[in-house]
Amino acid sequence: MQLYFVYLCRHILNYTNMKTNQEEKSLKGSIPLTINPNDAVAWKLLMLIEAATSHQKIEDVAKKYGYTREHFYVIKKTYEQRGSQGLIDKPQGPKRNYRLTKEIEKQIIRHRFLDPEASSEVITQKMQQTGHAISQRSVERAINEWGLQKKGYIKQIRKTRKLK
Repeated sequence: MQLYFVYLCRHILNYTNMKTNQEEKSLKGSIPLTINPNDAVAWKLLMLIEAATSHQKIEDVAKKYGYTREHFYVIKKTYEQRGSQGLIDKPQGPKRNYRLTKEIEKQIIRHRFLDPEASSEVITQKMQQTGHAISQRSVERAINEWGLQKKGYIKQIRKTRKLK
């Protein structure tokens, strides 16, 4: 069965327009099939199948699909360990907001309520004096998320103070 799969893949992998700028690849066989380079799982699987069935160097196959030889082996290893689920791209970047934690956000809100006239720069300085490494932009972001910007917020506070 496995030998038949390799035989079938060799005959299917007749590509048109093999360029390194990662155009769509067409497979010819019983049915026409086009692989979009934006479909990461299919693209990586196609690269693994081609590497398994062709007699080209791994570097050449990986380069054709826009990967390095090292990344090819990382993809191969994850495919062997987790199957096609391992080929799904994971989101990059931090998984949580490690600078603007809930505790720091509460402190920023507290500072804003204690002194509504204070600018984000002043609040940032107060936070840094207490040992929190936070930027002015992060303070501004927290203030905006809570709707505590100066314009409307200060007018609202002034109105409530006049009513009392």
